[in-house]
Amino acid sequence: MKLKLSFVIPAYNEERYLAKCLESVCREIDGRGYEMEVIVVNNASTDGTRKVAESFPGISIVDEPRKGLVQARQSGFKTSKGELIANVDADTMLTPGWIIKVLDEFSKDEKLVALSGPFLYYDLSGPGNFWVKSFFYLGFIGNLIGQKIFKKGSILQGGNFVLRRTALEKIGGYNMKLQFYGEDADMAMRISKVGNVKFTLDLPMYSSARRLKMNGIFMTGLRSTCDYIWIMLFKRPFQKTARDAR
Repeated sequence: MKLKLSFVIPAYNEERYLAKCLESVCREIDGRGYEMEVIVVNNASTDGTRKVAESFPGISIVDEPRKGLVQARQSGFKTSKGELIANVDADTMLTPGWIIKVLDEFSKDEKLVALSGPFLYYDLSGPGNFWVKSFFYLGFIGNLIGQKIFKKGSILQGGNFVLRRTALEKIGGYNMKLQFYGEDADMAMRISKVGNVKFTLDLPMYSSARRLKMNGIFMTGLRSTCDYIWIMLFKRPFQKTARDAR
């Protein structure tokens, strides 16, 4: 069974990275007969982001003047027509076979409502990637323990997660009270109430390490953990405002 997949790519001043992202998506789609669409949400950009998106034939562009990652995701979702919504960030690139893995996972599990995987940072040093991978493995193990023993817990990696449309509609879409931090933890918590959420190390995606370099690997991991806990306990992120990494 073919499942139509909608790529929703929020982009705020991403003229430097967007082309590589779209090239990776088009490469995975091209010539395979997939029923898919690609939507770039131009999120209040003041640079050449829109022009970059326009240079790719067949790409749909949505202008969202309200600056904010969640606002952009929601705007793209409302425009999309796919049964599956792939939330991909503008500074990421699909790994080979990414689409095939997504379609296979959703096809074999009708109760699967969200699928996610880790980031591979292409511009980070070897030791840096070692610590990042360690963090993902610990998160993966902790998630398994929570689900199997305590029947709680689910994680999604922002910028590398796919949602089933019917489940997203059931929970009322994205949480518009959030701007950036905690949006993936919030989505994982809410959508897990209507179906299965799966995080797998077999669905990696390349990403820029610019935010890690700006904030530091340890502090990024610590803040992400705090955001996750705060969302679970208080339904709000530990961090309230986002810093732009350009």
